[in-house]
Amino acid sequence: MTKEDLKKKLDKIDGKGYKAYKDLEGEYEFEKFILYIDHVQGDPFAPPSRIRVKVPQNIADFEFSMYNNPSRQVALEDFLTRSVFEVIKRLPSLKGTGHSGDIYIDKGGQQIIKRSAMVVNKDYVEARLSIGLPAFGRRINGSGAQRIFLEFLPQIVEKSLLKKSLNIQDIWLWVETVEDQDYLRSQLKERGLVAFVADGAILPRESGISDRPLKGGNVVPFESPDSLRIKFQLPNRGEITGMGIPEGVTLIVGGGYHGKSTLLQAIQKGVYNHIPGDGREFVITVADAVKIRAEDGRRIEKVDISPFINNLPNNVDTTRFTTENASGSTSQAANIIEAIEIGTSLLLLDEDTSATNFMIRDARMQKLIAKKEEPITPFIDRVKQLYKDNGISTILVMGGSGDYFDVANCVIKMHNYRPYDVTQEAKKIAKEFKTNREVEGNNEPIVIKPRIPLKKGLEVKGKKIKSKDEDTIKFGYQEIELDYVEQLVDKSQTNAIGEIIRYIASKYVDEKSSIKEILKKVYKDIYEKGLDVVSSFYGKHPGNLALPRLQEVAAALNRLRSFTVK
Repeated sequence: MTKEDLKKKLDKIDGKGYKAYKDLEGEYEFEKFILYIDHVQGDPFAPPSRIRVKVPQNIADFEFSMYNNPSRQVALEDFLTRSVFEVIKRLPSLKGTGHSGDIYIDKGGQQIIKRSAMVVNKDYVEARLSIGLPAFGRRINGSGAQRIFLEFLPQIVEKSLLKKSLNIQDIWLWVETVEDQDYLRSQLKERGLVAFVADGAILPRESGISDRPLKGGNVVPFESPDSLRIKFQLPNRGEITGMGIPEGVTLIVGGGYHGKSTLLQAIQKGVYNHIPGDGREFVITVADAVKIRAEDGRRIEKVDISPFINNLPNNVDTTRFTTENASGSTSQAANIIEAIEIGTSLLLLDEDTSATNFMIRDARMQKLIAKKEEPITPFIDRVKQLYKDNGISTILVMGGSGDYFDVANCVIKMHNYRPYDVTQEAKKIAKEFKTNREVEGNNEPIVIKPRIPLKKGLEVKGKKIKSKDEDTIKFGYQEIELDYVEQLVDKSQTNAIGEIIRYIASKYVDEKSSIKEILKKVYKDIYEKGLDVVSSFYGKHPGNLALPRLQEVAAALNRLRSFTVK
């Protein structure tokens, strides 16, 4: 059909009941793009309608070098998504009932993540938008709909999806910055590092509810200690210097409010790329790093926490530990084992969000409470072994226990938001002031027993799976609480996790494959067919999805209260 056919349809249904909008579903050819109306909402208060605009590449005219590898493709798609968003912001508002006149594209925040909102390839550029079809009461506002489809959409295409309308220097800044970030992350292991923080990086954020960089004269740009400063040669930016955090056990110490947690938070977000101007573009962390914390009340399903906790009262089996209401210490132990099970080379911990009895038992407490009376082997007595036997490094914010000096390979002191390498000083103090605490536990390696998901508890038929917000997924009558899964940064990632759970339940849960094996199959599909493949709207507008890491999908499964394994 043509845009004239669309206009005729809108004239015909003007003033009718809202459900008549369903007649619009289909494909329409405009001068410079094709419009796909994939899904029409049934009510002005319902979730908005889904449409796509596809611009042939011979009209969009983006040269192949702008998207000729995965890094550049994600970057260009992100740039165009944000360009569409900016054009939408400047459009006049259409007043009406419910979501009338709302036009939305899922642009994301400070991170650059693979999204379903935009597709760029050698054949076309396609933007996926949501539109609130306009109404007065529950009657169709045909003239308002004509403005959206025949006036606003051509403007969006003209101003944001054609190369000639955009700032080419800005496009290349976006593309080359992301490519450099991915390159730097790929070089960390080769250099024996788990993280890198560039000189000049701006780590503080505006506030606890804003992820944008803090601005003003009091902001202290990051500056590496000379002893930890290293150089990288990036493909586009050239030479960059900053602090390299080595493999092994690293402590971040310092007084309160001097920047310890701010540094750790930047590092935990360094698993993602960031937009130019964020301040953390070159705070880069190994891609599989996992933030660990205590999580009172979470469910645990047959996790072997015996490397940290055993000999519980009443002969509770900790090799297949199950509980509906975990304590701080059992939840933190389970979080570590689950992270190792799915795959990680770096654990990130902050004493402020850890269970004290899980982290340390000092000499005085050891004297009062004999080891045979204490089921917990504290983290301090396992952290070096995790690196030696499992190749898993740890970065730990610690302000209250100098006992960790004995096990640290590197100690970074934060003072007035500046880092100082105090490793030698800490080692000297450790030798001079003996704690006389006894090492607890044993030297048996931590061996992970793969868990195999069962279909029971993952049945999807007839159940609604949707994200309520960044931290919650509604799974039928249950809710998966992800408040403490701190490396989720976007509601659209949570949307995708819900779709991935649906996808694996229908396709890959065979009661033979482990959690890790199943998720690797899903990610193979995603990399080969695109993120859309997990959507129940595959082939149409797949909804607002952003690629989560395998670690966060596993975290959601582990927090689903009906999830069962063998």
